[in-house]
Parts: sequence; C-alpha cells; structure tokens
Amino acid sequence: MSANTSEDKLRCVAPRGAPVPVVFDSPHSGKTYPEDFGAIAPLAVLRRAEDAFIDELYDTAPDHGAPLIAAEFPRIYIDPNRDLVDLDPAMLDGPWPEPLVPSRKTELGVGLVWRMMPPDAQLYDRLLSVAEVRRRIDTCWQPYHDAVAKAIDEAHGRFGQVWHINCHSMPAMGNSGTEDGPVARAEFVLGDRDGTTCAPAFTAFVADQLADLGYEVKINEPYKGVELVRRYSDPAKGRHSLQVEINRKLYMDEERIERNGGFDALKGNIDRLIAVICAYAAERVR
Repeated sequence: MSANTSEDKLRCVAPRGAPVPVVFDSPHSGKTYPEDFGAIAPLAVLRRAEDAFIDELYDTAPDHGAPLIAAEFPRIYIDPNRDLVDLDPAMLDGPWPEPLVPSRKTELGVGLVWRMMPPDAQLYDRLLSVAEVRRRIDTCWQPYHDAVAKAIDEAHGRFGQVWHINCHSMPAMGNSGTEDGPVARAEFVLGDRDGTTCAPAFTAFVADQLADLGYEVKINEPYKGVELVRRYSDPAKGRHSLQVEINRKLYMDEERIERNGGFDALKGNIDRLIAVICAYAAERVR
C-alpha cells in the first residue's frame, strides 16, 4: 500500500509492525478543501463537519500491524460514508443518470453531497452540475472506497477473517436535527447496525475495554453505523465492521477546532485500545 495517492485525496499507511487482520479507516477527518468546491459558507462553518484530529488519534495503528486509511478531502464536499444513491436530485442542474434513493440523511441536507451545514447554514447559491458531482465521486469517493475494500480484502485473504474499525467523532450535544435530539452524548458510541455488521461478542469486547479505561459507552445509541460498515461487513464470512464514535469534548474545543488539554491522555488510551483490538484479532486467526 503506497503512502499517498497521486492526487493526495487520501492517505493509506501500511503496517509498520507484524501484520494483523485489522483495518482502521477515518473517512471524515479530511481538511483539504478542493478549489472547485464553490461553497458560499465560510471555512469556519465548513470545518464544523470535520471529524477533526481523528486520524491523529489513531495514527499508531500501523505500529500494531494494522493499516490506517484516512480521507484528505472533507466530508462536506462528498461523504464517503454515504451510498452513491443517497443524493438529492433537487441539488442538480440536470437528471442523474442512475436511480437515486435519498435517505433521511439527504432529507436533512447531509447525504452523499451535503446541501447544508446543520442546523441552517446553506452551502450553495447554485445548482451543482451532474459533471462536477460525478467528478467528486470519481476523484474522492471511489478511490477512498477502493482503498478500504482493498485493505479489507487483503487482510481477509491472508488471515481468513478481518476486523474493520470505522473511526469517527461526534459533537458533545445532539440538536433538533439529529437522531437523539438536544441531549448530552456518551463519551463513546459503538455502532454495529444492531448486531448485523460484526459479531456481538466483538462489540461487547470493545465496549468493555473502553469501560475499563473509565469511559461511558453506549451501543447503537444514537449512531448505529452507516455506509462503510454496512458495505464491507459480512460476519458470517469473517468480515466484522464496527463504527466507533468519540465525543469531541474529550479532546478538542469544538468552537475553535483545536486540541484541548485532554488530547494526549485520550491518544494514549486510543493506542491502548488499538493494541487490544489487534491482539484480539491476532489470537483468533492463529
């Protein structure tokens, strides 16, 4: 796996330690805003969509034998954690050539291509051309999915099983447009789409490890996991995918998008979590 793609749309960091059947990916930590974005919202508003610093929190994964894949493009430009059919046709200046099935996320303005930054910041004063949306798919979404699929397939081919950790952050509070409403969130939320994307025993194992580190953990509440864990999981065939959401209050100032005093301690604990996940996986393929 190369260090970077030719267009620097993502980073794929190969294992530095002895390979294990684990893959980490961070689809929403990208902060390189393409010149053709054309958004009218200021950068400070756009950046609120980032899972800022998540790629840094997990950057020791390759030391434990697991590849780390991270998007460099921002999710608000095109979201790799959405299906290609999850697009709002009303955003386009012409008909989309394939069938579309907009989800509740798209209705809220945060589908494959975001229409707004919740709760009310509009992103465009124009319709997007079919060609530019296709270009975003071809240069960002597709290469990211190709990299994740390749890493998972290679690990599964080598070991017969694979554990995929899909890495995210979440605002400390929900709002009126989110699944949970305006309430304070747990420190970690694990999502396995109600036990369908990985063995429940693995979800429980990760929850227990986090609880042992002193964190409050919820499972599938409010986040169950979206496209990446859905697309690449098949527990019956030894393909396990788990979404991990970290409460941003643990490590960053959400308004300034800066690391806070808790960053280093959390990073140390994430390294411990990575280590035990990799050991768990390695023990099951011996």
